[in-house]
Amino acid sequence: MTRPTLRPKNPCFSSGPCAKRPGWRLDDLSGAALGRSHRSTEGKARLAELIERTRAVLGIPADYRLGIVPASDTGAFELALWSLLGPRGVDVFAWESFGETWNADIAGQLKLADIRTFEAPYGRLPDLGRAAPDRDIVFTWNGTTSGVRVPHADWIAGDRRGLTFCDATSAAFAMDLPWPKLDVTTWSWQKALGGEAQHGMVALSPRAVERLQSHTPAWPMPKIFRLVQDGALIEGVFRGETINTPSMLAVEDHLDALKWAERIGGLPALIARSQANLRAIEAWIAGSSWASFLAEDAATRSCTSVCLKVAHPMVPKKLAALLEAEGVAYDIDAYRHAPPGLRIWAGATIETDDLRRLFPWLDWAFAQVTAS
Repeated sequence: MTRPTLRPKNPCFSSGPCAKRPGWRLDDLSGAALGRSHRSTEGKARLAELIERTRAVLGIPADYRLGIVPASDTGAFELALWSLLGPRGVDVFAWESFGETWNADIAGQLKLADIRTFEAPYGRLPDLGRAAPDRDIVFTWNGTTSGVRVPHADWIAGDRRGLTFCDATSAAFAMDLPWPKLDVTTWSWQKALGGEAQHGMVALSPRAVERLQSHTPAWPMPKIFRLVQDGALIEGVFRGETINTPSMLAVEDHLDALKWAERIGGLPALIARSQANLRAIEAWIAGSSWASFLAEDAATRSCTSVCLKVAHPMVPKKLAALLEAEGVAYDIDAYRHAPPGLRIWAGATIETDDLRRLFPWLDWAFAQVTAS
């Protein structure tokens, strides 16, 4: 096969940290409050601005609390589990590595007695219809390591008595999240808007806030997980007074990405860009003899962390390494605990033209690896 000559302008297809917005330059962050305390007037103002711009772009209801927390989405979701689980039985839905992690932590670390686990192999969803409205529900909206997403929220009862815990880290800013069905929602800056690592966000419904104030966990709470003091919500967390020290450079970077999202048309434009990328991948897959989607049902295909199966299990790592050496695509090997394959980020910061330039290289690399 002839070696392609046209390369993607941006070879960054990693699923986290993800590609920066189109046109991003380090100089755009020159106004960052570096060397300043995050508790200074300027520092708190920047953090509060980030919270409110995030609320506006994602359409988070005004009565939901929204805060910045440490340790990326992992820290945000663990904070939620440790702070809010306990009063009710828990239904955990797991179909990829992060769902499996939350289930293991609930059972092994929090040691809750009343847990029901509904699992499915990579590529499929478990039976979501088995969720009980009187129990808490824990799930990922988009399986970052499997490329399988929840297609809708009809399975979540509107009159539920339990809380829903949604890990939305590779769905926020790329998929339409139904906030009335979500009580505790977390994500990180490093996914769909291409932010820097280590910072997470948590959105809490009024029902989740009520649980926080009325429920005392049976286990010791690390300082970085504490959202309540003397039975009252620590409101400062939701006004930019973070639990620990954030990177003000990362804050400025995420503000830059949020302003870009606003300029291009907000959440509808972000979703449209990601959907266009998925359609481009679907068109290429339709003509491929060696690659296919890991997600078995088209309705559950992720439009961000697109996971592909490859005809031979030894090929993906070599193929990914070859394309990295060529400077064509970085970090597209499957997640380490997932089945062998490729994982291509297709969120809104990826240009569709770059994907179209990537496809001939994928075919070329497959031919090279299999020939050798």
